[in-house]
Amino acid sequence: MKLDIIDLGLIEYERAWKLQDEYAAEIAEGKRPPTLLLLEHPHVYTFGRKGHAENLLWGEEQLKQKGISTHWVDRGGDVTYHGPGQLVGYPLIPLGRVNHDSKLPDADYVGYIRKLEKTLIVALAHFGIATGQRSGLTGVWIQADVHSRCPRCSPEDRKKPAKIAAIGVKVDVRGVSRHGFALNVNPDMEYWEGILACGLSEPVVSLADLLPSVPSMESVKAVVTTAFREIFEEK
Repeated sequence: MKLDIIDLGLIEYERAWKLQDEYAAEIAEGKRPPTLLLLEHPHVYTFGRKGHAENLLWGEEQLKQKGISTHWVDRGGDVTYHGPGQLVGYPLIPLGRVNHDSKLPDADYVGYIRKLEKTLIVALAHFGIATGQRSGLTGVWIQADVHSRCPRCSPEDRKKPAKIAAIGVKVDVRGVSRHGFALNVNPDMEYWEGILACGLSEPVVSLADLLPSVPSMESVKAVVTTAFREIFEEK
């Protein structure tokens, strides 16, 4: 499987969502190769299929003041944040048609999520950040010994694991994946105060919290692209 990787830059959430629909239809029809979209969004909170409105902690006035839009979408998971300084990746990959009896894709859906996590774990290792998976949870995490490097974080939080990348996906009726991952590079971490991210009270961190010199978004895109090709492209 050869991948087409497209850098969309900073793009409104709804526009990127529509592009996913267009490109996924072309991929299902064989008119476009499997594609990874890399981008950043303006400030936005999105709720997945398991979203709970009470996990939005800020009221309408605060949302307006902060310039945050909200969307209920068709990915898995609860509420998450996207914004400038966060690398978002939307892989549009044919995984196999949906089995209408079980309502699950014939392809290894869980295995696909694990491969996304592995991609980010490999990429973050390039920057000297040791990360991993956590049993029963989705995303990429640092352990407390790494979290202890975070000068912004509270002493209590630095004793806990923290999430550095979130993952929420969907497989459409033709078996093409949508949505994807969000890696915190150097976003304004204040925006996580407005939500109970993914319905969890776990701390959230960024590369900027853990490194003395923050890598550029372009360099992070390049490293993630290399890791994604390594793990997803057939040799």
